[in-house]
Amino acid sequence: MRVLKALAILLWRIWFYILLVVPIVVMLPVLLVFTSSEKFYPQFFVCARAWAKFILFGMGFRTKVLADQLPEKNKSYMLVANHASMVDIMLMLSVIKQPFVFLGKKELAKIPVFGFFYRRTCILVDRGNQKSRQEAFNEAQRRLKQQNSVCIFPEGGVPDDETIILDEFKDGAFRLAIEHQIPIVPLTFHDTKKRFSYTFLSGGPGKLRVRIHEFIPTKNLQAADKRELKEKVRGIILQELQHPSL
Repeated sequence: MRVLKALAILLWRIWFYILLVVPIVVMLPVLLVFTSSEKFYPQFFVCARAWAKFILFGMGFRTKVLADQLPEKNKSYMLVANHASMVDIMLMLSVIKQPFVFLGKKELAKIPVFGFFYRRTCILVDRGNQKSRQEAFNEAQRRLKQQNSVCIFPEGGVPDDETIILDEFKDGAFRLAIEHQIPIVPLTFHDTKKRFSYTFLSGGPGKLRVRIHEFIPTKNLQAADKRELKEKVRGIILQELQHPSL
């Protein structure tokens, strides 16, 4: 039975990468046009949301969302969430309707087909390289000045130790939010570690719960408030992870 279960999970995991690539290949001509210029980013974002929902549905995931507040059109936000799985990318695209730009790790650009468009549409960062971190920060500032929203997973990656509920947060998202005086949107992703962690032969279909918390304003905050803001947002997400409301 254990061998059969492991084989089923293996095939299910392989199916994920098939679902990841096939829609991109099908939409290839459209995606090449929509990623040729930043002015087409809203159109690309529509395709990205369809891609994300297709993968979640195809993997047997059901999304349940509790929203205390929702982003408004034509406003910029800093989206932050806990990070435990590659599925977090699809889940964020699925639940947030307004266009935003990911600031994500450079390693994902190595994934065939997906990586090509990831490089063209996201802000890439090598978190182990100071120069790369500064370049990513500068690019995020540029995109925010264009009235885009930005999504950052402030843990800075997925902890190797899966017993960690929520790792410490890095400063970047909060520094950017204060500098641009934009609200922070905290999100809690409940089930992605259980359903699709980086432990390969684990997980399975089921519910993915998301809590979109009340936004945290940054108006009139200064750089000196960054640490307090960071800990406040982390506390909100940690509280929800420890005591789920849905």
